Amino acid sequence: MDNGPADQQGGRVTAPDAPAQPADADPPTDTDPKTTKTPQAADPADGAVRGLPLPHLLLDLIADGRWRHPGDEALAAALPWFADPVELLPDVAAVRRQSASLDDLSGEELGPLFRQARGSAADRPVELPWLDAEQAVLIAVARTAGDDTALALDYRTDPADPRVVGSDIWTNPQEYTWRVAAPSFTAFATALGLLEPDGPATRGRGEPRSPGAGAATAPGHP
Repeated sequence: MDNGPADQQGGRVTAPDAPAQPADADPPTDTDPKTTKTPQAADPADGAVRGLPLPHLLLDLIADGRWRHPGDEALAAALPWFADPVELLPDVAAVRRQSASLDDLSGEELGPLFRQARGSAADRPVELPWLDAEQAVLIAVARTAGDDTALALDYRTDPADPRVVGSDIWTNPQEYTWRVAAPSFTAFATALGLLEPDGPATRGRGEPRSPGAGAATAPGHP
């Protein structure tokens, strides 16, 4: 998978031979229900990755520009076992692109190495320290290419507010495992200070958070 973080975003036109409207006439309005257009609600699929709905809070943070790196100090406090820096994936497109690698990393050849499996093909529930690749979405990856660490949303606990898990290659260098970083995405975002008024959208990268901000615990990715 790629390493490193990572999309978005009248007047009325009349025909040349349309009869001129008197200067004092009221502007025409569309009253015919057959031609009147009504606003369409956003397609929920726009916020889904690999068939899994991203938490509303994550989509809101991305839209508001608050889903930004909180600084290495804040991440270190939330992920005390992480020795390598990670980058938050900046938008839905980046989350989709990086998460696509889970299909390869959970195959027969690489699955045992990265402790990833596919729940639909397992003869028993896939539990930690394994990651169920069919119930996960990556939200952060290693800053340095080749570090093979990441953070993921783990939908095995709650489809609306999944927990955050991270890879651990440091506690036991001979074994790749996945650990709980926070019991929910909401708890994770709170721990990083992303919900604070002076969150990373208004702070420079690496600047400290306000005193008393909470901290969580989390891991990284293959």
